[in-house]
Amino acid sequence: MTLPATPAERAPSRPKREPLWDNARFVAILLVVTGHAILKLIAESDTAYGVYLFIYAFHVPVFVAVAGYFAKSDAPGPKQLRRIVTDLVLPYLIFETIWSVVHSIISGSLSFDYAVPSWTLWFLLALIIWRVSLPYLALLKHPLLIAIAISVASGYLPGIGGVFALDRTLTLLPFFVLGWRLRQLPLTAIWLRASVGTVRLVRAGAILVFAVLALVIALNVPLLREIKLRRFLLFEEAYPAFGYDEWWAGAVRLGVIALAGILVFAFLVLMPRSATWFSPLGQATMYVYLLHSFVLYPIRESGVLSGPQNDLLLVGMIVFSVLLTLLLASKPVRRVTRPLVEPRARWLFVTPRVARD
Repeated sequence: MTLPATPAERAPSRPKREPLWDNARFVAILLVVTGHAILKLIAESDTAYGVYLFIYAFHVPVFVAVAGYFAKSDAPGPKQLRRIVTDLVLPYLIFETIWSVVHSIISGSLSFDYAVPSWTLWFLLALIIWRVSLPYLALLKHPLLIAIAISVASGYLPGIGGVFALDRTLTLLPFFVLGWRLRQLPLTAIWLRASVGTVRLVRAGAILVFAVLALVIALNVPLLREIKLRRFLLFEEAYPAFGYDEWWAGAVRLGVIALAGILVFAFLVLMPRSATWFSPLGQATMYVYLLHSFVLYPIRESGVLSGPQNDLLLVGMIVFSVLLTLLLASKPVRRVTRPLVEPRARWLFVTPRVARD
């Protein structure tokens, strides 16, 4: 007969998960999938373009801010460094290899270039750099202001490019730092304890913010096309790359950052504070992120979404995005693809005792 372990012998329990953040993760990844799914429709459809701009005004900043919320700024120990390797480096190498093979089959020429990430894989490289650099940023007096300055200034440097995803790593840095700062402040605890009346009032304000955003976009789609707002919302290119050679181009990015920051807060306060049916799915965002592109890529490249299309196709792609997100976050899919998305790779590391020696 085995005696139950005493409290001192039991493994330390995991910190309790906050449903708010799992809910935010799920909705954010759903928006990521939707944005990618409707991309081919925006050239010919003002409705699709408006929906696309609405989503891209905040969904990537939210995704990055949530990642920053869970980042640690203290000096990384062996466990944290191993997590970076198993959670980010190895999945990047695995999926970049898969995408290289896919592209090679299509082009007929085998080529591997791990310095330039394929499609959605930029986020893994950016997350590696953000996590490694955060302890150094945390030493600075005003890390958020410095991150904003870096983001704005990087747009004047066309030589940065997409090698190792440095373009988006620098331009989206403010949102990662913002998420980390939210963890340092007691805002989440205050919000979770807020009264029902306060929550309703704040959420009404957040709904108003999104309603105004939707209205402004809907009434100005031709103008927004003309000024190439989409290129600013991608946080990817240097200003001259899409026709903004003027000295004040950085002010536009600063305005976009400010707007996205407001929308991040508006988004978060609209998320349910308690557990929902989709809260557990919020723990599977990396599965959805890494796998959804393999489903959308053949659809995008087939040409079925090209040319003028009925708006019903837009609705259909949004519904398809929801179903795809639910499928990829499901337990069966996670069980099958876990070796690719979450490789344990214990063979790669020394044992803790050897590491101490």
